[in-house]
Formats: sequence, structure tokens, C-alpha cells
Amino acid sequence: MPIKVPDFLPAKEILLQENIFVMDESRAFSQDIRPLKIVILNLMPVKEVTETQLLRLLGNTPLQVEVIFIHPNTHESKNTKKQHLNAFYQTFDDIKENNYDGMIITGAPIEHLPFEQVTYWNELKQIMDWSVSNVTSTLHICWGAQAGLYHHYGVPKYVLDEKVFGVFPHIIFNRKVNLLRGFDDEYVVPQSRYTEVRREDIEKVQDIEILSESIESGVNIVASKNGKQIFITGHFEYDATTLKHEYQRDIDKGLAICCPLHYFNNNDPSTEPRLRWRAHANLIFSNWLNYYVYQETPYDLSNQK
Repeated sequence: MPIKVPDFLPAKEILLQENIFVMDESRAFSQDIRPLKIVILNLMPVKEVTETQLLRLLGNTPLQVEVIFIHPNTHESKNTKKQHLNAFYQTFDDIKENNYDGMIITGAPIEHLPFEQVTYWNELKQIMDWSVSNVTSTLHICWGAQAGLYHHYGVPKYVLDEKVFGVFPHIIFNRKVNLLRGFDDEYVVPQSRYTEVRREDIEKVQDIEILSESIESGVNIVASKNGKQIFITGHFEYDATTLKHEYQRDIDKGLAICCPLHYFNNNDPSTEPRLRWRAHANLIFSNWLNYYVYQETPYDLSNQK
């Protein structure tokens, strides 16, 4: 089934070229099907890139999905044109009276700041509180995962001596959860962060559990036991060259950055990286949409609890 996106969204053409089934609003209105309504709070600076990455994964399932993008009203984006935001984005005030089947909260490159110093932290807290009663299940990514764990459960983040940067192998601790159905014994996922959450803090909270972890990069997937809150510290959505571009960006800025581990062939940045995580990326998004959203959400969203 297709993913429904706004007419003229730039990501649409990219996805069509990749043979992802995309349906624009005009065609979707002619179908008598209730799609899953997924709201995406996009906190990334270059929003068009993140849109394409997430839509690619949401569109690779047998479920019809309608996506609504929102951005913080209390923060002015410096890397995305206002015309794009005005055409394709709403704010929390526009949607807060509605209910949604699912929500995605992306990462943001603001790890160096304490949560309380983030310009839109109060707005984000309001959104996360609202999601508990107005969204069937929320998926938090990278900094969004750290923010969610801190706000909902008081789990702190810690600044690392050096950046966790590369594509790391992870092992699964709980195979019985639907989120990891079909996963291999080991999977790889990109990581790109200067902070971490720690096992000992998460284990103090009875309502959440660690589902997977890496010896090198630490905790990866955490979930609430009721399935309403999912936290992923890495980036399943990344393209093959995303870490390469981040590495080159930091080099150009003169930052002391190490080559991303397990990413380039023989850790040689002159070689082209290979995409090794797409299958598990598709699987985790498909499992989340099916088992945590579609199977749990009411047909009439006004009955959301």
C-alpha cells in the first residue's frame, strides 16, 4: 500500500524514482480507506533530507499511511526555507485537538545543551505529554529518544569523551517483543552522537526495558512495556552516505573527528560506504506500524485513550 504525502512535496519525486509507492493527496481523497495518521515532529535542521529518509521507510509497508509534518513554533529554522515550512508543515497548535495513530519525534543536533536550555524544550514537553493521551504509539529517534526518556522517566544523558560515530553491531535481549519480530541475532545500525543513556539508569525504571544493545556503542532500543513509547538511540533511517557527509562536514569545520567506525571499507574514507542496515530498518518500522499502531489503534480516532 502507498504512503500518502502532500502534493508537490519534494521527497515525493525522490521516492518515486526509488520505486517507493507514493500517493498524493488528490488521489488519496478518491479512495474509501482510512489510512493510519502519523504525525512527524521534525527537529532536524535540513528537514527535506529527514522527510525523505522517514517516508522511504513508512512507505515500505502493506499499510496505507498519511503523514502530517509539524515543527516547533518556538524555534526559527535556519536551514529550511520558510516557503517549505509554510507549504508542508503545521505547528502543535494546529493539531493539538486531534488524535493520531502514531507519532515520530526525530533527533536534533543539540546534544551539547542541557535539555532545559533547548529553546523549544517547554513546547517539546507539552507535545510529549499530549502524545500520551492523543497518540497510540510514539517512536523517538536519537536525541528525540534521549529527550523522551528524560522527560517521561527521568533517565539522564551523559556527555561522552568522544563521539559515538559509525555503524555498530547490536544484539537483542528480548526476542519475544513484536517490535523485533524477524530480526537476526545481530544487526547493525548507524550511530552519530556525543551523548548516551546508560543501562543502570534505565534498569531503575520498571515501566521500560532495554531491547537491544551494542558492546561498543551502548543501549540502542528501549521500549515502554505498554508499547506506547519506543526509543531508538541510533539512525535506522540514514542513507548510505549520511555518515560520510557528516564526517566531511566536521572535517571542513576543522573539528577533531575520527573516521566513522565499521562504515568505510577497511575504515578508509576514500572508499564508498555500503548500505548494510536497510533490511532491519524496514523491518523495525514495519513492525512498529503493524503491531504497535495498526493493531492497537481504534478505527475511530475520537475513541483514543
